[in-house]
Amino acid sequence: MSRGAHPPPPEARDLGKHLDRRILALAVPAFFALVSEPLFLLADSAIVGHLGTPELAGLAIAAVVLRFAVGMGVFLAYGTTAAVSREVGAGERAKALAQGIDGLWLALFVGLAGTLAGVALTGPLVDLFGPSPEVAREATTYLRLGWLGLAPMLIVLAATGVLRGLHDTRTPLYVAVAANLANIALNVLLVYGFDLGVAGSAIGTDLAQLGAAVALVVIVVRGARREGAPLRPDLPGVRRSARAGGPLVVRTLSLQACLIAMTWAATDLGAVSVATNQLAMSVWLFLAFALDALAIAAQAITGTALGAGDLALTRRATDRIIRLGLVAGTVTGVLLALVAPVLGPLFTSDDEVITMLGQVLLVAALFQPVAGVVFVLDGVLIGAGDGRYLALGGSIVTLVFVPVALLLVTSERTASLVWLWAAFGLLFLCGRAVVLVTRARGDRWMVVGSGAERAPGH
Repeated sequence: MSRGAHPPPPEARDLGKHLDRRILALAVPAFFALVSEPLFLLADSAIVGHLGTPELAGLAIAAVVLRFAVGMGVFLAYGTTAAVSREVGAGERAKALAQGIDGLWLALFVGLAGTLAGVALTGPLVDLFGPSPEVAREATTYLRLGWLGLAPMLIVLAATGVLRGLHDTRTPLYVAVAANLANIALNVLLVYGFDLGVAGSAIGTDLAQLGAAVALVVIVVRGARREGAPLRPDLPGVRRSARAGGPLVVRTLSLQACLIAMTWAATDLGAVSVATNQLAMSVWLFLAFALDALAIAAQAITGTALGAGDLALTRRATDRIIRLGLVAGTVTGVLLALVAPVLGPLFTSDDEVITMLGQVLLVAALFQPVAGVVFVLDGVLIGAGDGRYLALGGSIVTLVFVPVALLLVTSERTASLVWLWAAFGLLFLCGRAVVLVTRARGDRWMVVGSGAERAPGH
């Protein structure tokens, strides 16, 4: 060590280690809970797949629609986490749980409205995919019943957000594991035991989600009663939750638009590219769970620190989370690069797809460190309640990336999936990194105080 360099004081090192432990204590259970979510669809696919190809194809169509509807409701988890954690940091635990109850009521209202609209529009939504009559029948059956589970699924999101805001990521994990086990048992019983086919799979998943919703609501309600928080809907509070969630919906739509553009552009490149892109995106989204778990920890810690008015802790926690995100992104990138050549044969026997997948995954691996920073900073700014900036920044990135992606596949020089994924890394991931890092370096997003009394911390 040079004479001019000085090690950080013991207090700073101890605080850094304490922050790392807090982040990982929240992130690790959150990761396993996130990984359990796609298992619902995997279990349905495995069970329905043995019924026949039309049934499986029908499930695939219905799942796309339901996944999009639930994805649009993710603001219920993110917004509730930010609001609850901020009140916890301000020492207002009763208000925190009151915010959480408002979030649950909002989830119920949105879920019921979505169910009514979804049931009415099931036929036209299925027709958009142009399936054969046999596949359309199975898709319609599953989707019409699947809409009944929308409200429970959104309530699960909102209740999970409440518990994350209270720095409890273990309970959602336990409930998610129990719900997955129940889903498998119910699907087998109803599909094969009662010979209900695709309808049995939809009903089984609905019941499993309902059970998860009831379990989480009971836990939140018990906490609210202990703190003396009201259980009836506070309409101004529900409206505040809806307004706070609006920018997060725009943010999510902008992200979804980029992913849809990837599939749309890949379609122009032929069947091999479409199949390869689907596999590559599935692998990339799975790795995203590890990074999203850190983002969830960032939401809770940032909201709590700002609620307590501790700008120094907010800045220090942000620095630590960015560092952990960069490390996680680098590790997942190296692992992806190492396994890229051998992943293809696990999914397909098509030599062209195997070769192309290896190339695309190497490109994806190159940008994983950037993805790590993007995910955690997204969580930091969500925790800070900076939804409007996220909506604006996400929209700008989308407006840049989507036209370029579509132009790439129409040019003879760049018409390849590898170039498309390079654009995804350079424009989508690096673009979001520029937007988020620029914001994080300033202090306009660091607004301190409880949800009711927030003041810029300069």
